[in-house]
Amino acid sequence: MRLFVSAGEPSGDLHGASLLRAVLRRRPGVECHGFGGDRMAEAGCRLHYPLTELAGVGVLRVLSSIPRVPAVLKLADRLFAELRPDALVLIDFPAFHWWLAKRARKHGIPVVWFVPPQLWAWGHGRVKWMRRLADHVLCTLPFEEEWYRQRGVAARYVGHPYFDELHERRPDEAFLAEQRARPGAVVALLPGSRRQEIKHNTDAMIEAAAMVHVRRPDVRFLAACLRPEHATAVQERLRGRSLPFEVHAGRTAEILRLAHCAIAKSGSVGLELLYHGKPAVVVYQLPWIEAAASRFILRCPYISLVNLLANREVFPEFLASRLPVDAMAGHVLRWLDDPAAYAAVRAELAALRDRVAEPGACDRAAAVVLGLLGRRLAA
Repeated sequence: MRLFVSAGEPSGDLHGASLLRAVLRRRPGVECHGFGGDRMAEAGCRLHYPLTELAGVGVLRVLSSIPRVPAVLKLADRLFAELRPDALVLIDFPAFHWWLAKRARKHGIPVVWFVPPQLWAWGHGRVKWMRRLADHVLCTLPFEEEWYRQRGVAARYVGHPYFDELHERRPDEAFLAEQRARPGAVVALLPGSRRQEIKHNTDAMIEAAAMVHVRRPDVRFLAACLRPEHATAVQERLRGRSLPFEVHAGRTAEILRLAHCAIAKSGSVGLELLYHGKPAVVVYQLPWIEAAASRFILRCPYISLVNLLANREVFPEFLASRLPVDAMAGHVLRWLDDPAAYAAVRAELAALRDRVAEPGACDRAAAVVLGLLGRRLAA
């Protein structure tokens, strides 16, 4: 059996690695190839292209990656012809993966989409592409299965792989002990996992932190970044500031355990906040032209995954070209100063977590993928 997995985002690389480990636990002999990142390679994937280098958000970043796309697709054509994989698994990243799915179709390779694009939010018209290009969609949010099925797409809800990863993650106890020995409540700042997100979101987060600091000088701030270069970019934006502010790379799990509450960029980190039961202000700052366009493109009421799962605004959220730092700071101060308001949000998060945060998504997805492989080989 031969499997090809493609992931183009840091989170997709993480989910791809979890899926591959689940596949290999069930069927150790499966040969795994793909496009992705370091985590997929560590999980046993023979990586043919570091696709996570193309990752980005926003029109300008996507356009900047276009010159590399034809070469990667040409490589995919050659690999599909030479390797003849029994299935292609795509993980999110639709801007590129639509094209990759078309190449797989040309070679007669079944396509499974794990962590599908959020077409219900911004791409209703593109569901026809999913219907034509994917044999099966493995949904990660409870309402997605019915949405896809109603539109003629074979779909199954398996749960979100992020909860698998959070369940298995072990924090650095020495780091936790060192931080807990220091006085003051902690507010976490989560500016994003991509350079563009850090560029657009960090300044507003720092401004909000400064406002909180004026009212609550006892509070300290911990920024959680994915990579050391991201932490350096945040530290550069702190120059000249006199704030109790630390920046750490690779410490998101620990910082969220320590945090009283957070200000976070919209994205999958919302599921981690849900898992830890920590209230957060969710933000997403875009260039003004993209922020204006989003009003016409978005078809869902919320940008936060937590709010979408709850079907109400549990986390205050802001999508804008200029984020309202006073409102962001106001929500944080309320959670710091009003124990009843804070406890109410935490109780709501706990109830939602009990309903949706079930681990095992990757095992369920692996069972579907291996079943597809088995049927193909038996045919």
